[in-house]
Amino acid sequence: MASEELASKLQRRLQWEEGDSGLQPAPGAAPDPEPQPQPPAWAPTARADAELSAQLNRRLDINEGAARPRRCRVFHPYSEFPEFSRRLIKDLESMFKLYDAGRDGFIDLMELKLMMEKLGAPQTHLGLKSMIKEVDEDFDGKLSFREFLLIFHKAAAGELQEDSGLMALAKLSEIDVALEGVRGAKDFFEAKVQALSCASKFEAELKAEQDERKREEEKRKVRQAAFRELKAAFSA
Repeated sequence: MASEELASKLQRRLQWEEGDSGLQPAPGAAPDPEPQPQPPAWAPTARADAELSAQLNRRLDINEGAARPRRCRVFHPYSEFPEFSRRLIKDLESMFKLYDAGRDGFIDLMELKLMMEKLGAPQTHLGLKSMIKEVDEDFDGKLSFREFLLIFHKAAAGELQEDSGLMALAKLSEIDVALEGVRGAKDFFEAKVQALSCASKFEAELKAEQDERKREEEKRKVRQAAFRELKAAFSA
């Protein structure tokens, strides 16, 4: 009797596991609890294949110039914009934060609109969009700090139109960026030469002061030595 019950149970289990075979539970037998549905075994493999395919397609697009490579998230302004002094980058960063009203690390269309109005060069809606588009490398419709610095880099290299909104922003900025060459590449390199000349002059003046202090120290030591000799002569 026990063997018959065991055989009946095994038969019912096989019937439930092979539900698509058309087999039905034995008459009068209580059905076992319905098994929990399991995800198809091919699902993880299909997702992995899709992700790999997407990555390969993007790499192909990048190699063919049809897509822009993603930028590294770490941004080093001093190494990416070596033509600007640390002081200028700090000043531009302060200006950027001043107009970043949302404190999200970006200047959006409305914040740029407010900036241009405060600088005295208001722009139309299309004009503002055009300004952002000219330096918007990631096509997100707003300016990151890197893209903000790119405005002044382009101005310094003479890559902006004189009547463009970006040039107006560079010229009307409260920061004196003219010394860094916003009027064109020629002025930029002349300013760099002038800055180097000023630095050399400062170093020369500093060296002269150091030499003067050394001479004074040597004179003081000579006087002290003479005083000691005189004192020793009287003591003898």
